[in-house]
Amino acid sequence: MWLTDLQEIATQITQKNGIEKKSKSHIVAVAGNPNVGKSTVFNALTGLRQHTGNWPGKTVENAKGEYFYKGECFKLVDIPGTYSLMASSVEDATALERNLNLALQILEITTNVVICVNLLDEAKKKRIHIDLDELSLQLGVPVVGTNARKGEGLTELMEEARKICKKERKTFKVKINYGDFIEESIQRIEKLVSSKIKTIVDARWLSLRMLDQEGNILDKLKNHLEEGVINKDVVLIASEERKKLLQKTNDTNFLRDKITSEIVHKAETIYKICVKLESEKYNKKDRLIDKILTSKITGIPVMLFALTVIFWLTISGANYPSEIIASGLFWIQDKLAEFFGNIGIPSWINNLFVMGIYRTLAWVVSVMLPPMAIFFPIFTFLEDVGYLPRAAFNLDKFFKDAGAHGKQALTMCMGFGCNACGVTGCRIIDSPRERLIAIITNNFVPCNGRIPTLTAVIMMFFVAWIPFPFSFLGSSLILTAVILLGIFFTFLISSILSKTLLRGVPSSFILELPPYRSPQVGKILMRSLLDRTIFVLGRAVTIAIPAGLVIWLMANIQINGVKILSYCSSFLDPFARLIGLDGVILLAFILGFPANEIVVPIIIMSYLSTGNIMNLENLSELRNLLITNGWTYKTAICTMLFSLLHFPCGTTLWTIKKETASIKWTVLSFLIPTVIGILVCFTVCQSINLVSLLINKI
Repeated sequence: MWLTDLQEIATQITQKNGIEKKSKSHIVAVAGNPNVGKSTVFNALTGLRQHTGNWPGKTVENAKGEYFYKGECFKLVDIPGTYSLMASSVEDATALERNLNLALQILEITTNVVICVNLLDEAKKKRIHIDLDELSLQLGVPVVGTNARKGEGLTELMEEARKICKKERKTFKVKINYGDFIEESIQRIEKLVSSKIKTIVDARWLSLRMLDQEGNILDKLKNHLEEGVINKDVVLIASEERKKLLQKTNDTNFLRDKITSEIVHKAETIYKICVKLESEKYNKKDRLIDKILTSKITGIPVMLFALTVIFWLTISGANYPSEIIASGLFWIQDKLAEFFGNIGIPSWINNLFVMGIYRTLAWVVSVMLPPMAIFFPIFTFLEDVGYLPRAAFNLDKFFKDAGAHGKQALTMCMGFGCNACGVTGCRIIDSPRERLIAIITNNFVPCNGRIPTLTAVIMMFFVAWIPFPFSFLGSSLILTAVILLGIFFTFLISSILSKTLLRGVPSSFILELPPYRSPQVGKILMRSLLDRTIFVLGRAVTIAIPAGLVIWLMANIQINGVKILSYCSSFLDPFARLIGLDGVILLAFILGFPANEIVVPIIIMSYLSTGNIMNLENLSELRNLLITNGWTYKTAICTMLFSLLHFPCGTTLWTIKKETASIKWTVLSFLIPTVIGILVCFTVCQSINLVSLLINKI
């Protein structure tokens, strides 16, 4: 990992992101490969709580923070991890050797760099010995070893960063020789640009990029270079030199391949000098585990087993805490109603705020909090030990066949907790086309808001005859099957989109399998509960407030003696029955748009005509209520399918609008799953009707 003082370029970047450079402050960019602990170092220095995880591509946007050292302010920008500064390059071999590729590319730009070799504790466990002094000599800049999780080496890191920023540390440039032909061309271009460059950009590096004609980098550099540096003469000379090289080699890929191979060769040489292994089999244990977790034979079954266990733990573990929380919140509800009554608040206002808004909030919290408090720590545990990239590896081929990106597997996993979080996580996908596919299809993975509905229907209609506690296992297996159906639709719709609206060829990428690490229990609990559970719950509560208001008004305002809720459900009933539902169920899904957790309570309230969101004592009572109101197995199946496939919740759509900055894609993200859900439910409903008709005739 590298801490780089980018001076003028970094100042412009950070000012654009809302950071002002004050006097006696230094802008420092934290750059490096994915999954090397950049965010951990960032958090340790700044005291912030940027999310860290044991999987590549976790940081999806620039995080900003600052720390003070020896009376001076250092402003840090944590940049998303990358393997290379070039548009395409091949990296291989061990972790440090691969990391050196990016280090050498950075050092070609500037020597205002501090190399931070993090995770020294991991190296020690695997008996890998790194000569940091020799590495510093080879690279020409200071090298500091750290164990950021324990705070080791951070003082030395800050000191070296201060010396670099204050020009108190002598550095020298490492030159990579690209061969006589290329070196001669670089020198000719360098003569033209060296006298005109006044910024931190190195003339030799710029000449190499001009010769390489890497458009993306050159376009971005024009915003930071002085006018006239990349002028017509320079462009002309660079083009002529490039033509000469192509004529000599007769290979259009020669230049890029030569640049890449020489950087890799230099990294290999430095690695062999500075790193000693007590055993070549230092990662044997990891590879043995990977033979099981990523095998073509066992990888998918193990993943499905893990998924079933997660859902079993979530379902079986959430019931009792949910009851306790509900009892406590509804006790507060009664006390609030009593208090408002005692102070003379009109009964309709009392009911509006207490039985409408508060009761809706209480239901959302009691239903959402326990499963999230179980699911997110388990998810974070799998992330921390390094399993999530293995899951992505297992699914990579399926996503590629569907014309999508392999990293979509990671964002899909995030969607199990919250689809809005899954949508945000799609930033790790570089391709705009594939990012949109991942965003649009993330909703086919049911979040924690829909899982309670699915679980309740499963337990009432499909495992009610199974004795406790095996009913929980049966529910978990059926729920896993439902999840697999959602994953199937993820692949199907991804494939259709990649051949129609978002036509294109799937991009290749490097998916690094990080080392298995011991989980940090404290950080897992903190990260999962605060950064995920409370964050998601907070957004759901915010959206549930107006929902509670609207639902109560519809359930209590009457027109000609009939409640608005009844008018709406009656209007929807003919269409709803075509897709295996009824008007009440369909209306509950519509009113549950702000938060999926309130779908079942709205159904109960509508059937009982109570005017308030209701909760029954147990699933048996609820099952009897549903059967009394016409529910059959067909209704249960179609309700589950529609819950799995219907439109995203309000929070997710708001997130999609924010991520895509497009009304068009937000609307399509709503319409595509909704149409799919309607078509699937219609097909299933009519098929069941046809089978029933044939059986009756027989």
